[in-house]
Amino acid sequence: MQVNETLNEGLKRGYEITITGAELEAKVNEKLEEARPEIAMKGFRKGKVPMALLKKQFGPRLMGEAMQETVDGAMQAHLDESGDRPAMQPEVKMINEDWKEGDDVVVSMSYEKLPEIPEVDFKALSLEKLVVAPAEADVQDALKNLAESAQNFATKKGKAADGDQVVIDFVGKVDGEAFEGGSAEDYPLVLGSNSFIPGFEDQLIGVKAGEEKAVEVSFPEEYGAEHLAGKAAVFDCTIKEVKKPVAAEIDDELAKKFGAEDLAALTGQIEERLKAEYAGAARAVMKRKLLDQLDAAVKFDLPPSLVEAEAKQIAHQLWHEENPEVHDHNHGEIEPTDEHNSLAERRVRLGLLLAELGQKNEVQVSDAEMTQAIMNQARQYPGQERQFFEFIQQNAAAQQQLRAPLFEDKVVDFVFEMSTVTEKEVSKDDLQAAVDALDEE
Repeated sequence: MQVNETLNEGLKRGYEITITGAELEAKVNEKLEEARPEIAMKGFRKGKVPMALLKKQFGPRLMGEAMQETVDGAMQAHLDESGDRPAMQPEVKMINEDWKEGDDVVVSMSYEKLPEIPEVDFKALSLEKLVVAPAEADVQDALKNLAESAQNFATKKGKAADGDQVVIDFVGKVDGEAFEGGSAEDYPLVLGSNSFIPGFEDQLIGVKAGEEKAVEVSFPEEYGAEHLAGKAAVFDCTIKEVKKPVAAEIDDELAKKFGAEDLAALTGQIEERLKAEYAGAARAVMKRKLLDQLDAAVKFDLPPSLVEAEAKQIAHQLWHEENPEVHDHNHGEIEPTDEHNSLAERRVRLGLLLAELGQKNEVQVSDAEMTQAIMNQARQYPGQERQFFEFIQQNAAAQQQLRAPLFEDKVVDFVFEMSTVTEKEVSKDDLQAAVDALDEE
């Protein structure tokens, strides 16, 4: 076997690999010898079939296997010796397409290798960690929001307004006949909740307790009950009571509604939640600053194929964000702009750098961390959690999609620990301004 270099330009590499006919024949013979003890043919005992007969019957098929294995072995041997790590799957082509048994096999192999990543001077990285302590006013605002979300309704005098609750008896009729499921008594309906047929609640705005109201609506064409879909209906309503929304009292009873033992416990939970929210936002700001410093401090050649693929993905994603009405991919090719290419270079550079830092420093995502991530993701599919778990277990690409951000965050945390970090106490508004600035960059 012979390997000749044909291209060495930047990160691009090209080689011509020649495998002699004798090497291939030896590989085929080796495979036949391995299989021979288990092969039986008419007229011969098991394991005693002559090699010539074996080669005649099985040789052509084994030649293809031997060729593939030899080429793969030659590629791996070259990569092991050179230390190259291809950025993407190497492209392999057979040169002598008129090959016949006994001829040498000549293939070309080309790839872009991953660059050598320079060492990072962690001491040169200086970061500022924004610290926000939950203010008493923030805690009280959160309690008020909870009280409003747990609102009650109290009887009011006068007309019903949007947001009020009306307690009604109603009978629905189509073509003058009451239909099944169209009647109820003492039904509490919040106006503006859109829980009834479109147009129903609007017609009850302005009613008073004791009034009767004929509400005229039409069932939507796509209504679930086919016998009612698209039909005009009249609901004879009796308004028994009108109520206005009243926020719940901020007390122990409110706390129990949200699973806390008492108000003090609920207040403590809110403070911890606010601390976690502020810490998460501060970490996002510090991570961006870290990535900015790494991007500016560490330079190396980038594999063009990775940058091109990333730029196309960015352009495609942004195009769909700007054209939300298009849900498929049946559109023309989207050409990346200079801005897309610049962003792609940053992402590829930082992705390669973080991957290298994680590998060198033995950063790993544990099974427990992966399980937790899968559980968090599964909550987005209530009732289908088990199916989601099975999908992830059977899909390596889906596992990698979950593992990649976990790995990146662990590498970032490692770099935080190695860098010089100073804390700075700021207000909630200052932190929000810093977060808003991330979207503008």
